[in-house]
Amino acid sequence: MFKLDRKSVISAFVVTVATVAVASSVPSKPSIDGGVYYPIVNGKTGPYLVNTQSAGMKINNGRVPTANEIKAWDKDIMPDGTGLPEGSGSVEDGETLYEEQCVMCHGDFGSGGGGYPALAKGNAYELQKTLKNQRNKPDTDGPVRVFGSYWPQASTLWWYIKDAMPHTKSKTLSSDETYALVAYILNINEFEIDGEEVDDEYILDREKFLKIKMPNRNGFEPNIDGKNAREVVRKYYANPANFGAKKVKPNKRCMKNCQKKTAKVVRIQNGGISAFEPPMSVERDLPKKPDYDQGFNVLKNYEDNCMPCHGADGMGAPVTGDKEVWAEVISKGMSTVYKNGIEGIRGMPAKGGASASDKEFKMLVDYMIEKSK
Repeated sequence: MFKLDRKSVISAFVVTVATVAVASSVPSKPSIDGGVYYPIVNGKTGPYLVNTQSAGMKINNGRVPTANEIKAWDKDIMPDGTGLPEGSGSVEDGETLYEEQCVMCHGDFGSGGGGYPALAKGNAYELQKTLKNQRNKPDTDGPVRVFGSYWPQASTLWWYIKDAMPHTKSKTLSSDETYALVAYILNINEFEIDGEEVDDEYILDREKFLKIKMPNRNGFEPNIDGKNAREVVRKYYANPANFGAKKVKPNKRCMKNCQKKTAKVVRIQNGGISAFEPPMSVERDLPKKPDYDQGFNVLKNYEDNCMPCHGADGMGAPVTGDKEVWAEVISKGMSTVYKNGIEGIRGMPAKGGASASDKEFKMLVDYMIEKSK
């Protein structure tokens, strides 16, 4: 068996060498990016044969669609009600349909599952307020993006269900069934329509649907609705100030120092500074167990200065709580650990950029070690 494999490898190697040799004998031309391309010569490009009849054919880019073809494709439902058919459906019927055709992918009460998105996580109006939450803040939950809290228009939901759901047999739901499913999804998101709660007895129809006000309807920019949407979007992005950017000369090609005038310089506090007051300690004794209640808030200073690198989402630094990693760090000796932290090591600036005294910084180190035992 080994001999057969060895023969195959040798044969493949010989073929590869032969191919390279043939390719090198064929005229070639350098391309603008430094690569090489092989023009068609004697029915070949490099070592490969070419169908010369098809190589020079004109590509057919199609034709202008007919009015009937466009009408057949134009099935989207617009926020103003364009394309939305008449019909009605109750929350009760929608729940029955959901249990029959949707729950296996989207979970009980729209909780999501199996890689398919959640449709609800609670009260949409309250969850919309979480969209400004930052994931790197340890004291807050991240933003909740589901239909009720995130989507700006309900018309997209109606259209998507009617056109693409259920996943295995799309376009099989009637308009009334679609209204019923939308009503149920509004119900589990705890919606109100025109001041009325979408409860278990609610019946949704076209008139009521057009009165839906999504909590995050003004949460997106620029405005992409209306006849002049394309021009509005172009105008918006033409002004970098609208989205926190700065405009450099777009018509002049830049090859070096391209962001010299616009770059934001971020300076690390105490980075590279060795003259500290008081001077850095050269003490070799093991530190005494610090008293965390003597004026210096260890936890707050850890969260402000140490957690960004040593937290669970740290950037390569020893993660607080990782027993094995910290055991290796401590094995170098506490004096070395303190010295490396105070003076800085590799990508870590002196004292991690904190404006703490040597004693206070050692308390931070002791805190991380204590949490990693």
